[in-house]
Amino acid sequence: MTATYITRARVVLPNATLENSAVLIEDGVIAAIEPAGSHRAQVVDLQDQWLMPGLVDLHCDAIEKEAEPRANVLFPLDFALAQVDRRNAMSGITTPYHALSFSNKEWGVRNNETAAELARAIHAFGKQGLVDNRVHLRYEITDPKALPLIETLIDAGAVDMVSVMDHSPGQGQFKSRESYLQYMMGNHGMDRVQAEDAAQIKMKGAQGAIERVERLIAHAQRAGVTTASHDDDSVQRIATIRNLGVAISEFPINLDTAKAAASCGLATILGAPNVLRGGSQSGSMRAIDGIRAGVTHCLCSDYQPSTLIAAVFTVLEQSDLTLPQAAALVTCNPAQAAGLADRGRIQAGLRADLTAVSRQGRLPQPSHVWSAGRLVCATRYR
Repeated sequence: MTATYITRARVVLPNATLENSAVLIEDGVIAAIEPAGSHRAQVVDLQDQWLMPGLVDLHCDAIEKEAEPRANVLFPLDFALAQVDRRNAMSGITTPYHALSFSNKEWGVRNNETAAELARAIHAFGKQGLVDNRVHLRYEITDPKALPLIETLIDAGAVDMVSVMDHSPGQGQFKSRESYLQYMMGNHGMDRVQAEDAAQIKMKGAQGAIERVERLIAHAQRAGVTTASHDDDSVQRIATIRNLGVAISEFPINLDTAKAAASCGLATILGAPNVLRGGSQSGSMRAIDGIRAGVTHCLCSDYQPSTLIAAVFTVLEQSDLTLPQAAALVTCNPAQAAGLADRGRIQAGLRADLTAVSRQGRLPQPSHVWSAGRLVCATRYR
């Protein structure tokens, strides 16, 4: 039996913080909170640091930049995956969902075949990783060619979450055609002619999109895969996806949409970078406004894993939430939204995914991270 006794910790529970407390890990599971002794376990003294559940990140596409750091410059996928695995461990994220976009041949790693290869690589990585790497497939609904490929990956058991998105010019994230063109030129190295061609392809692909969405959502649900909708921009859109049985609304564009999602039982996700920056890069709603209104249930790292733990303490400073409530945005709430009953809380019998946090001035940093009881990160701060 392997055992770790974590002592002198400020243990963050779902409804309280235990000062000068302790947690016992045995064989990858939380054995006890405030146990009587160490039971011959290895002792880790946190010296008054916070001990939180390991972070659950339902949406991060950082893997794409690891695989393709510059436009059309692809690294070996196993190399890229190993790097992002380390980044997540260092960021306190013990359950990352790697968001992979299927957008036909729009660009590089989002090419359907490359995205599918990366999904298979993440799935095959399995227990080699420092953390529990999972696959989140993002389906661009204007691309009919990706649908059967995603269904095949679902049938192979290589998918943990599916989201549907529509990045057509004039709605959602891209409120005008010009904003779409500027994004494609700035982020994906296209010239204006290429960006115009991409916009035209998206507009033509709208035919039959609703039927494809219905087919994919039903297929995912039959396989027990969590479903989400991306960049919802209206109350009407929320009603549509709710009727399809979608469980999560990612990045609702405005507060009214977020309120509509929350009112009908959908979990809502906004980005931790939005919290840190004080606003959305695309002009959508501020995450902190949704949190203050009680209609933001989860935060994700979006494109930067290191923002997730920092956002917890920013929320603590900028809202009326307690530390357990702020921590829930990145732990138990996303775990519940994804149907993960074995993690997200510090509770006896659950998986021992834990993150110790040291605060250096205003900057919170993970100092120790355990994934299924295994210490995967240990950093000393002076």
